[in-house]
Amino acid sequence: MKIMFVNKLVSLLESTGFKHVGLGNMGMILIALVLLYLAIRKEYEPLLLIPISFGILLANIPMTGLMDEGGLLYYLYKGVKLGIYPPLIFMGVGALTDFGPLIANPKSMLLGAAAQIGIFITFLGAILFKFTLPEAASIGIIGGADGPTAIFLTSKLAPDLLAQIAVAAYSYMALVPIIQPPIMRLLTTEEERKIKMEQLRPVSRVEKIIFSIIIALVGIFLLPSAGALLGSLMFGNLLRESGVVDRLAKTAQNELVNIVTIFLGLTVGATASAETFLSWQTIIIILLGLFAFSIGTASGLLLGKLLKVFSKGKINPLIGAAGVSAVPMAARVVHKEGQRANPSNYLLMHAMGPNVAGVLGSAIAAGCLLALVG
Repeated sequence: MKIMFVNKLVSLLESTGFKHVGLGNMGMILIALVLLYLAIRKEYEPLLLIPISFGILLANIPMTGLMDEGGLLYYLYKGVKLGIYPPLIFMGVGALTDFGPLIANPKSMLLGAAAQIGIFITFLGAILFKFTLPEAASIGIIGGADGPTAIFLTSKLAPDLLAQIAVAAYSYMALVPIIQPPIMRLLTTEEERKIKMEQLRPVSRVEKIIFSIIIALVGIFLLPSAGALLGSLMFGNLLRESGVVDRLAKTAQNELVNIVTIFLGLTVGATASAETFLSWQTIIIILLGLFAFSIGTASGLLLGKLLKVFSKGKINPLIGAAGVSAVPMAARVVHKEGQRANPSNYLLMHAMGPNVAGVLGSAIAAGCLLALVG
């Protein structure tokens, strides 16, 4: 009896995760804890960083089988693999977004487009690092600072890199207040940052409704590969601006986007096993992502300086930095930098134009890359 009991005890101990845990697993669990700290204590993109980091935690506890066929996260991950979750997130983003500042100042579209230059420069740079074309495209899209778009494109082109690219994309979205201000101060003068812009004109509900429909039609006709993202974004916005389906608009803004965010974050994090994440390739991807984001910010600022000249000093170049797609954080950072230079400056609504243009721009850039290399 004693021998049988001892054998069962040994068998029980061997079936625990402690028996099979390795240094790689411990390293990834430590990374997950650091990300949780940043999300909870520092409030860096907590809505997605908490699910992602907890997914990393679960993925690196041996013997759970959560991502194996039949496991809970295996089935939830299908929404990522099939490209379902990111468009649903975009529907919620559309329902939350006011395109009024962009409509009131159409020049903002140029700033949103300029900020996507980092995507294509990094795409070419990643090829030099011996990444394949689909992998390079997936790495480049990090520069858009749009997590759902990065996940959507990577799930189509380079699913093996999903964990690295998702963590990089959301990390840089969270670090916008740290990364962007030094670039802003480097590329603009004190006098430029002090420029006060004229108040934007009011935009009617009819204009906003027409804008949603036209962008969906023209954008998807020109670039069908971006149809899932653009269509979902503008449908969500139409729910908001129509004024007759408040219940649907509120569902898209709240319940739908919250549920999908939980599933997306957990399952993307759960792909970050020690075997796939802890490598030199991951470090290169994270550095290239930082390069892409920095170039995108700089490109927006430089075009902002050019528009300042053409407008005879009426445009504050800082708003160009909001052309990346980190809504609304990038616009808030622009506003704070403007107020740092001139306490009476109010750039938030002006920066929201390029910011929401960046959302459209990143979706279009993803569609272009998908059409080119998909």
